[in-house]
This record gives sequence, structure tokens and C-alpha cells, in this order.
Amino acid sequence: MPRTTRQWSSVALAAVLGAGAVGGMRAQSSPYRLVENWAQVPQGFKWGELADADIDAQGNLWVLNRPPTPGISAVPKTGGGEMPVLMFDRSLKLVKSFGAGLFLQPHGLDVDPEGNVWVTDSGPFYKEGITPGRGFQVFKFNPDGKLLMTLGKAGVSRAGPDTFVMPTDVVVNARGEIFVSDGHQPRPDPAVGDRIAKFSRDGTFITSWGAKKGSNPGEVSAPHRLAMDSRGRLFVADRGNRRVQIFDQEGRFLDEWKQFETPSGLFIDRNDTLYVAVAGQTGGVRIGSARDGTVTASIVGTAPEVVAVTWNGDVFAGLVGGMKLERYVKP
Repeated sequence: MPRTTRQWSSVALAAVLGAGAVGGMRAQSSPYRLVENWAQVPQGFKWGELADADIDAQGNLWVLNRPPTPGISAVPKTGGGEMPVLMFDRSLKLVKSFGAGLFLQPHGLDVDPEGNVWVTDSGPFYKEGITPGRGFQVFKFNPDGKLLMTLGKAGVSRAGPDTFVMPTDVVVNARGEIFVSDGHQPRPDPAVGDRIAKFSRDGTFITSWGAKKGSNPGEVSAPHRLAMDSRGRLFVADRGNRRVQIFDQEGRFLDEWKQFETPSGLFIDRNDTLYVAVAGQTGGVRIGSARDGTVTASIVGTAPEVVAVTWNGDVFAGLVGGMKLERYVKP
């Protein structure tokens, strides 16, 4: 990602992303090739910062993007991202969009088992982005964009049963229980602790864990993404600690994996293949097993914070500073 005034990979997020040498992984040949101009979009369409992506049960690709954040995006500030929630069908045609004007800083997206679309609004990364009465919430929509539920209080940044510090991602289990990763670096108040919060189907707070900021097992620092495997284990991109942590759904620590480097994005497919987006100068997509942590392949030459994999195995890597969604396919 090219350097900017506040370039995430080498300046503002140096403590979070780190140098993270890829070592032997970069020596591996990539099993994928890049496909340019894949999206079937209206004339004049422009990508914004790629905040997140997910795949629904029908194989549609849902994408969350946003307008350029001052000091982050490497490309000229020429617009893009005004309509944050996008849906591409299986032919990769843009067929649905919604959410304009609803968010301050959309950050995480999840399509739940019932097809509802969840979006987190992390709030501002920098003090100049603070807007009274905006941000720090989690929203639930039906697939047509009708708002069904809101968690958190607009403009209120603190860790509580009905408020968030800075919600970065959300995932919903088969029972409808809601898990939110809460905490981002950079942010206006870096001293506030981070956590994983759990809510019932109706939005009632159940519990949280990891709030003692640190690097011990079970502690989290700048938790950035969530994913759940076929066994119901919750995977956390514990970006500040440069590891993937694994918990059960009650918050009990199960394992930590550092072999996937500094994770910004996570995706687990139906075969329990784990895809990890790694930003920074030595970034890429690390591919391995969610069952035992074995790393099997890597896509290099990119630096995404987002990864999602479609029904046919295409890998989509989302760039924040680069403001584009890359598509990789197997030859």
C-alpha cells in the first residue's frame, strides 16, 4: 500500500501491523491469478475503501465500502463508496445497494444464516472525524435494506452492555446470537480497552471478554474481524497482538495461531478452509486449515484488509487504501 500522510501499514498502524516478515510463505508460488475488471457495474461506478465482504447462502457477494477516509486512501480522493452496501449476484453483476447516509464509518459486514445483513459503524479513526450523534453502532437489515435492529448508542464510545467502544465486525450464529469485535487502532482515544461482546437474538447483552488489554491468552488488542467454523468456534483477528485467537461461544479461550501473521480479515468456507487477509508491505492472503492451523498456500502481491470466498472458490481481497476489490481465481 503506497505511503500517504497517515499510511496505515507503515505509520499509523505500525504497532498494529508490524513488519511481519513473510519468510517462506513468499517463496511459494500463488495458486491463483488476478482477474481485472470483473465487476458488472453501471457506467461511472467507483469503488470506495473496501471495508468488508461476505457471501450469503445463495452465493451472492455482499460488499461494504465507504468514501475515502482523510489520510488513509492512497488513491486521489475522487469519490466512491457513497452507497455502502452492495450485492453482486453469482454472475458478479451489481443488483442491489442500500445504506447511503446511514453510517459514519461502516467497517464490518455479516450475512446471518437467515439472510439478514449486519453492518458495524466503527465511528471515526481520528479526532477530526468525530461527528456528534454518529457512529459506534451495529445495524441489522433485511436483504432489501429495511432496518430491523440497532445496537449501541449513536455518538457514544464506551464499553458497556448497550454501548460500544468502536465496533469493527459482527457475526451471528445459527441460534441468532450476536458476537461483536469491539475496538480499533487507530482511534481518537487509544487508551480505552478492547473486547468481544455477545448478545442474545433480541439484542440483550449476555457477556463480554478480552477487555483486559494485553497479549496473554484470551486478551485482545484491536480485534478487527470475526469468523465462525463448522464446529461453532469463534475466530478473532487479534490484529494488535498479531495472531488469530480461537474461543468457544461462551468466551473460553481455546487456542492462538501466529503462523497466519498479522490478521486484518478472516473468512472460513464450508470446508473449514481459513483465509486470512494480511495488510502491510509483506501482506497478502494466507490460506490454511481452520481445523489444525496448517498453512497451505498464499496469495502475494496484494495487501488486503478484507477477504471473502465465493461458492466456486474465487477469492476476493479488499483494499482499504487502494480502494478496490480484487478477484483471484485458480488457473
